[in-house]
Amino acid sequence: MNTEQETIIRVENLTVAYDETVIIDNISFEVHRGEVFIILGGSGCGKSTLLKQMIGLYAPAAGRILIDGDDIVSAEGSDRLRILRKIGVMYQSGALFGSMTLFENVRLPLEEFTNLNSSAMDLIVLMKLKQVGLKGFENHMPSELSGGMQKRAAIARAMVLDPRILFLDEPSAGLDPITSAELDQLIISLARNLRITFVIVTHELPSIYSIADRVIMLDKRVKKIVADGRPQDLRDKSDNQWVRQFFKREVALNGS
Repeated sequence: MNTEQETIIRVENLTVAYDETVIIDNISFEVHRGEVFIILGGSGCGKSTLLKQMIGLYAPAAGRILIDGDDIVSAEGSDRLRILRKIGVMYQSGALFGSMTLFENVRLPLEEFTNLNSSAMDLIVLMKLKQVGLKGFENHMPSELSGGMQKRAAIARAMVLDPRILFLDEPSAGLDPITSAELDQLIISLARNLRITFVIVTHELPSIYSIADRVIMLDKRVKKIVADGRPQDLRDKSDNQWVRQFFKREVALNGS
């Protein structure tokens, strides 16, 4: 899909370490507004770790993360809350509250972070559920929903405060191929119609080829980004043999 080359996220010289162990070493990249941007790589390369840094869960050892021009690393108090309002997050499990209906789950952020009246909140919740294809399921409990529906519900909750950016951690995990493809189409629709920027951690190649405008690929051996571009181009044209093998699902090199 076509996107304007306006930067909405800028990661500068980011280093992530736990104790003395460096996980990611001095990486920089940009995400463009309206883009479906995917972070991928082999097991243990730091994909989810990078996402957690980008949403402000942990502080990096060094570097800056700018969300729409504001540094989430150094921001504090009301400035930090203002930045966090620009993002929504869907965790791998969906993280819905099992004791609450679907409607109540999606409504919760509005109750916590806005002063809207009850009828306005209800209208927004119904609109978000309709956008993700869950109209009519408002009173269902999470346990009554399929895995794909739970992921959709989690996306609706992440969208309810109208963030500019959605971060998704392994959205297709545990889904069958058809349900995964349906979720891919939802992501494409939201990106195109609402100009939401998506940052997605995944290793599911069919989804990557289907939805990605651009990917970066982390390699745990060098702790850096070893590829940046369209997945089809990296598969066919990368000068890094391991990158080509990854995209073609070929036997990996020794030591990878």
